[in-house]
Amino acid sequence: MAKRGEKTVKKHQVMQVLPAGAWGIKSSFRSLVALLFAFLVVAAIYLRQSNEQVFQHANGRHDAISSGGCNLFSGKWVYDNKSYPLYKERECTFMSDQLACEKFGRKDLNYQFWRWQPHQCDLPRFNATALLERLRNKRLVFVGDSLNRNQWISMICLVDSAIPPAFKSMHNNGSINVFKAKEYNATIEFYWSPLLVESNSDDPVNHRVPDRIVRVEAIEKHARHWTDADILIFNTYLWWRRHQMKVLWGSFESPEDGIYKTVKLPRVYEMALQTWARWLEVHVNRNKTLLFFMSMSPTHEMADKWGGTSGENCYGETEPVMKEGYAGDGVSPRMMRAVESVLGELKTRGLNVQMINITQLSDYRKEGHPSIYRKHWETITQQQLSNPKTFSDCIHWCLPGVPDLWNQILYAYILQLNPITE
Repeated sequence: MAKRGEKTVKKHQVMQVLPAGAWGIKSSFRSLVALLFAFLVVAAIYLRQSNEQVFQHANGRHDAISSGGCNLFSGKWVYDNKSYPLYKERECTFMSDQLACEKFGRKDLNYQFWRWQPHQCDLPRFNATALLERLRNKRLVFVGDSLNRNQWISMICLVDSAIPPAFKSMHNNGSINVFKAKEYNATIEFYWSPLLVESNSDDPVNHRVPDRIVRVEAIEKHARHWTDADILIFNTYLWWRRHQMKVLWGSFESPEDGIYKTVKLPRVYEMALQTWARWLEVHVNRNKTLLFFMSMSPTHEMADKWGGTSGENCYGETEPVMKEGYAGDGVSPRMMRAVESVLGELKTRGLNVQMINITQLSDYRKEGHPSIYRKHWETITQQQLSNPKTFSDCIHWCLPGVPDLWNQILYAYILQLNPITE
């Protein structure tokens, strides 16, 4: 009621600015003003309904994200070989050999046919054209580790078929990889920053080091590459999976002049997240940029957790875990709480970072990993060949597969959240 009253007061204030005699010159003038006002009201209603219809058309039906009546992250996997997969592996122009499981010999392809069904609503079906229109003249940037790169490749594959070959390109320049949809002047990018803050693992190729070191208070070297992005999707977890980490106060250019201290997890993780959060708070344009944080992607390295044979892992798995509520040990609840705490603090300061909670729904998919069906960058020994589980990748995900769902959920949020200003 107070807001309605305020609007009425403002309307009278506008009227009082006009000369008093102007309101009594002719009744036709008053009619013209009323007609113009009515036109503006009708136009506003029409535009609002049009936007809602676009969302409903793109998604099949209006999703409960808008009404708050549905949790997209709570549901079950349903086998659906009629409408899935959303694309074919061999038809994705920029598919990664690390994720192309069918190409590298996987015969059981059922992992491609599972659809996520939320309990109380339907997940919007991905519409590449609708997303590309939303991204026109904009930058969407994934920032993080190889799992965010996994999701980036998935997103490119999802939009690939909607763009003619002459109107798309890929450019790699060090840590940043840029896919461009030329007709839309839109880019979908990935920036390699596995710990978000600076570290000695920042080289996009040579990043495996025996003694990992982080500068938990330094992020600008990375952040300057995505300061002006319109949509930012962050993740960081995989590279923090250890009991402690060496922290450097100083510079990697002059490491001998720095101060080093070993800090335990999750404290060092919290320190890095706080640096990231401070950067967002100062540099992000809150009227322009949409912010997302992907929760932890679970690993499946211990089969006994889902009732398998002790000592086995995801190798040879062909079905998801069907027990609702299943939770393995491939993630750290303490680290997840640290993320939630930092995002909560940001929200109290007026900056919203939407968490995309992929952890539980991905945990069911023990069969979705590449295991041995991928390009191997190192020579596989005879001893490894005799025991395939020893070189199985139970961390990343085959495509088409689980990351496509992550992007379906991200897509729903992007189309539903407030428009980004031009």
